[in-house]
Amino acid sequence: MSAHISHIRTEFDSEIIGIVDYVMNYKIDSLLAFDTARNCLIDTLGCGLEALEYPACKKLMGPIVPGTIVPNGAKVPGTAFQLDPVQAAFNIGAMIRWLDFNDTWLAAEWGHPSDNLGAILAVADWLSRTAIAAGKSPLLMKDVLTAMIKAHEIQGCIALENSFNKVGLDHVILVKIASTAVVAQLLGLNRDEILNAVSLAWVDGQSLRTYRHSPNTGSRKSWAAGDATSRAVRLALMAKTGEMGYPSVLSAKTWGFYDVLFKGKPFQFQRPYGSYVMENVLFKISFPAEFHSQTAVEAAMHLHKQLTKMGKSAIDIKSILIRTHEACIRIIDKKGPLNNPADRDHCIQYMVAMPLIFGRLTAADYEDKVAADSRIDALRDKIVCIEDKRFTADYHDPEKRSIANALTLELNDGRTLDEIVVEYPIGHARRRKEGIPLLEEKFKTNLARQFAPKQQKAILDVSLDQNRIENMPVHEYVDLYV
Repeated sequence: MSAHISHIRTEFDSEIIGIVDYVMNYKIDSLLAFDTARNCLIDTLGCGLEALEYPACKKLMGPIVPGTIVPNGAKVPGTAFQLDPVQAAFNIGAMIRWLDFNDTWLAAEWGHPSDNLGAILAVADWLSRTAIAAGKSPLLMKDVLTAMIKAHEIQGCIALENSFNKVGLDHVILVKIASTAVVAQLLGLNRDEILNAVSLAWVDGQSLRTYRHSPNTGSRKSWAAGDATSRAVRLALMAKTGEMGYPSVLSAKTWGFYDVLFKGKPFQFQRPYGSYVMENVLFKISFPAEFHSQTAVEAAMHLHKQLTKMGKSAIDIKSILIRTHEACIRIIDKKGPLNNPADRDHCIQYMVAMPLIFGRLTAADYEDKVAADSRIDALRDKIVCIEDKRFTADYHDPEKRSIANALTLELNDGRTLDEIVVEYPIGHARRRKEGIPLLEEKFKTNLARQFAPKQQKAILDVSLDQNRIENMPVHEYVDLYV
């Protein structure tokens, strides 16, 4: 006899209701959140502009059918493309994530909340151009910043206590959920329609983490967020047509998300939705490196300078010990061959070896030409990672949220250098005062990759002025990047 399954249609799962009520009703009044969102915006767009320097990224840009131009469509910064919002979301989402250089959130689940900008900017730009064409008022960049804060919050708060990677799911599931919710609100959907949209995102097929791990590490990890944002826009638009939702998509017995994909466990929540995540997000400022290694790379840079002063180099190193946190070991502690740039930028041994040998770590350093240097793999073989339980505890502590690494070098002559410990990376909230001027310089560098000085200045004049950017129509701001 089969188990009894109720056929009575239920109310929407409380987790979905919480997301929708937050998106519709919560008023962001944190000046810090808006200021951080502006910095997040320019840093994220800058990362996308740098990615356009790489043919592997650039080949994915543009419409599905070559030559297609969408009247009043969304424009893709740094290009001449004007696309429908679904494909524009993919383009923007892929370019901003390509080099693994945009912001990061680390918790039980990690991810990159600024990935949501692909959906947010594409839809806001399209809506603004459509409104202008119809003689109506466009959206303002403050609407974009507000949506960014809320998308960050949804993704980040769910990630605090719920590990999708431990069940083999990629973190871009949270990009799709957050983007669907905020985009549906931008599109003007009512509460029932947004509930439907978010449920559609949960019931949708979810990406495996296969492409982030050996032996299958590959370039999909660089466009997975673009895929998630474009799917979010598509689902929100479907909900706008009246497409039905699935109220108990999370909790339904046997067929719901929890039973099928989350080992039967409901989500846990540490805090209510507000503006905490944007206020505490981690910026990647100095190094295009997977975030669990940021402090290790910073420590390696210090050690390179120390070796240089001693008249030594990487060839004088006998062994390297890295004390680190559990998540770092689980994700980026790699031995053996590294097959491509996507493999290398998720290997802590590679990311530490580069600055010890060359005194730098740039996006270009993951490419095949640089990786062919035999000194890199030779030094990788000398690196051992061990977990420090305190580092792991501080990583999860909501009052600290450190990402600590400590490096100790032993030299061939028998000397051991003093351990270098870096607990908080330059992009951490505790180092904002130190980090923001460097973030602005990073943005200026990335603007110079694509635009003439006059255009660079026009973008900077608006982007570094909080009041001016908040009150600028979205389409006018995006036009600055075309």
